[in-house]
Amino acid sequence: MEHRLLRRLKALTLLWRRRSRSGIPFVKSFTYKEINKATSGFGMILESGPQGTTYKARFPDGLVGAVKRVRSHQLQNDSFLKSVQLLGRLHHHHLVKLKGFSKGKERFLVFDYMENGRLKDYLHDPLKTPLNWRTRLQIAIDIAAALEYLQNFCEPPVYNVSISSNNIFLDENFVAKLSDVGFAGCELICNSESNIISEDTSEQRNRRLVFQFGMLLLELITGQSLLNEAEIVHWIQESEFAYSIHKMVDTDLGDQYDSKELGSLLVMARMCTKAENDTSISIRQILRFLQGQTEHSAFKCGKTKII
Repeated sequence: MEHRLLRRLKALTLLWRRRSRSGIPFVKSFTYKEINKATSGFGMILESGPQGTTYKARFPDGLVGAVKRVRSHQLQNDSFLKSVQLLGRLHHHHLVKLKGFSKGKERFLVFDYMENGRLKDYLHDPLKTPLNWRTRLQIAIDIAAALEYLQNFCEPPVYNVSISSNNIFLDENFVAKLSDVGFAGCELICNSESNIISEDTSEQRNRRLVFQFGMLLLELITGQSLLNEAEIVHWIQESEFAYSIHKMVDTDLGDQYDSKELGSLLVMARMCTKAENDTSISIRQILRFLQGQTEHSAFKCGKTKII
């Protein structure tokens, strides 16, 4: 009986190795044929743009994924595999999870499929049902939690992130997940190889992420695409901005928001976007502040806190 169990275990291990074909734990390697079939001959297009094309895919094992075609000029083959290895090690509830890849005839990345698409659409598409205030606050908390994980719980820390409504996806329960981590270039790969980040460099990167997060807060509050960063930053840094706060609130919210929470979030956005971010606020401090807002609201309303 024991020998039979051992043989069975070895067989399952070999099967897993064959299926993975990558040597990368928890990340499956797909063939071009498998990708082609799962996307119905690349017919199920989710989006197509300057960054490439993404397809919806249904695999025989039940996995529903979003398959992103990697342009040949973006990463060389060795760099591509190193990036896949790094992405495969990232596990957090608020990151879009890498499920697999293909490095055959063409290169693809397979991610979890997000049922409700991009945050950008819910803020700017008039055909979408507007997000309520509680959902917007929770999205800010979700993304701050993802950033805390990348900065404080990854070795080396991951700073190669773009924070925008275009890179934030919502699952079937409107839980926010950050995407495109580490693929804005080869910076992440270089960091993993050197494993050395100077204090000045890490501080600058933290400032950049904090600034981007402040801009995300403003986008969640105003519902506006903040193309003119200089103008919005100038407004929020003005001493008189408090008198025009309610004029900037997304009209889709009506009056269905907590004025004190709004004020607190705008103060936080102001700190994040302050010139040179000389307050040296950290992502961890931002997260604790936002969590404190929901805890206060839960206590005030007699409800379970939203986390």
